[in-house]
Amino acid sequence: METRFSVRSFDSPLSPAMFQKIPRNPVFVILDNIRSAFNVGSIFRTADGVLVSKLYLCGITAHPPHPKLEKTALGVLPFVPWEYRESTEEAISEMQAQGIRVVALETTDQSRCIWEYRFSVPICLVLGNEVTGLSESVLSMADEVVEIPVMGYKNSINVAVAFGIAVAEIQRQHWGPSQVQKCVQHHSRYWGE
Repeated sequence: METRFSVRSFDSPLSPAMFQKIPRNPVFVILDNIRSAFNVGSIFRTADGVLVSKLYLCGITAHPPHPKLEKTALGVLPFVPWEYRESTEEAISEMQAQGIRVVALETTDQSRCIWEYRFSVPICLVLGNEVTGLSESVLSMADEVVEIPVMGYKNSINVAVAFGIAVAEIQRQHWGPSQVQKCVQHHSRYWGE
């Protein structure tokens, strides 16, 4: 198909060892009992795209090696740092012990709108189960609760999509177009553009 746009559709030519040396953004993510391995794989894919520091996969959340993860992660599993924790509360405590602010992404009667919230960095996002959301114990541990406004029949959106919206907002607030452009220029020498 002929188009006037030049689309970049290739993976990094860096070796896995070289890629692992790229500085990561100070964003951590805790997944609390995510039911769908496909959602988790999608979150891995987005986490790679924005170079999050680490994913914490908690409770029943699928973790590598798991065949369904790869279907949506599309090859990024080795490139996203992750750890498994039995308890979400344990992961939150670890983040807070390191002085990292924990923000739960959930719709509650006290949530702040994501568009009005200023994310500090480093930051840790907590995302919950697709059906039950985040538990009271997890919400009570969070430093802040933010929500993505929705206008549809359902009061929420897919957890992987919500993650994408949240990290895009963090990126917009802290790394904006000029910083992203610098990153692209830095990598372009490897890509031969």
